[in-house]
Amino acid sequence: MTITQLKYVLAVAEHKNFTLAAEKCFVTQPTLSMQIQKIEEELGIQIFDRTKKPIQLTEIGQKIVNQSKNIVNEADRIQDIVDQQKGFIGGEFRLGIIPTIMPTLLPMFLNNFIKKYPKVKLIIEELNTDEIITRLNNGHLDAAIAATPLQEEKIKEVVLYFEPFVAYIPEGHQNFQKQEIEVDDLNLDEILLLQDGHCFGMAY
Repeated sequence: MTITQLKYVLAVAEHKNFTLAAEKCFVTQPTLSMQIQKIEEELGIQIFDRTKKPIQLTEIGQKIVNQSKNIVNEADRIQDIVDQQKGFIGGEFRLGIIPTIMPTLLPMFLNNFIKKYPKVKLIIEELNTDEIITRLNNGHLDAAIAATPLQEEKIKEVVLYFEPFVAYIPEGHQNFQKQEIEVDDLNLDEILLLQDGHCFGMAY
């Protein structure tokens, strides 16, 4: 089996459709299907249950996909090692960032990053936390900036900074005179929350 074949497997596992996976991999659908079939024949198993719509992974297929993610990610790192040895830092770097901090945080480092690493093509995607977790696990992001903890075993977290919560309270409210607000002081019916999927969508 080859790295390219494993990438085809990951594409089908993600999109649950051979035609769409082939488009994302820039190959024809027969080519992708044939390469995946070769892996299945080599291993003597079925990775995908093609009788279901959308296509589903078999039990052994899920294990193969999990291992394939590790193999493909490690293979991609080989070029990084070579570039670093040559003193070259370039290529694409995909960074996800949550909308709640993107407008204020990006201006603080973007110019310095571009000047320091002019050969790096920085691709920034504004995503909610759930999307960030999914794309990190699928290998579609190199890193992300989000509110932690994410509680994901496979994602390594590094704390960049701590930010206090501040309450905006109208005059006349029972909490208006308080210097500090406790959780028990909060009334969920009076709190403005973001939609589900955002890291600050829950008040507790």
